[in-house]
Amino acid sequence: MPADYNGRWEMVSNENFEEFMKALDIDFATRKIASHLHQTKVIVQNGDKFETKTLSTFRNYEVNFTVGEEFEEHTKGLDNRKVMTLVTWDGDKLLCVQKGEKENRGWKHWIEGDLLHLVRESTRHGMTRTTQA
Repeated sequence: MPADYNGRWEMVSNENFEEFMKALDIDFATRKIASHLHQTKVIVQNGDKFETKTLSTFRNYEVNFTVGEEFEEHTKGLDNRKVMTLVTWDGDKLLCVQKGEKENRGWKHWIEGDLLHLVRESTRHGMTRTTQA
């Protein structure tokens, strides 16, 4: 049985975000605004089906997926990419690989205690962003 990700997760720390956004070629103004935001992630999980919302005062982002099923994702409101996304289980961790207009990117989620960890990766730049919620 996979981990239970259901819940409302409030950001408590955010490391390497400015450098990560630079590596993604995100413009200066957006980087400055985004680096000062507090984010909340809401996850509704039903087995392998996920409904996720990332909420902030600047932008909200919603993505729904089923683990193991590739889908088309438009990262509008983030870095505005059109990608094919695949999320898989690695034990209790969720691993995401995105293929598309820019070189492969993705993220990893896992739970330790009462913290939800998120590492975003850009394989092109070897950069990661770590957030704990």
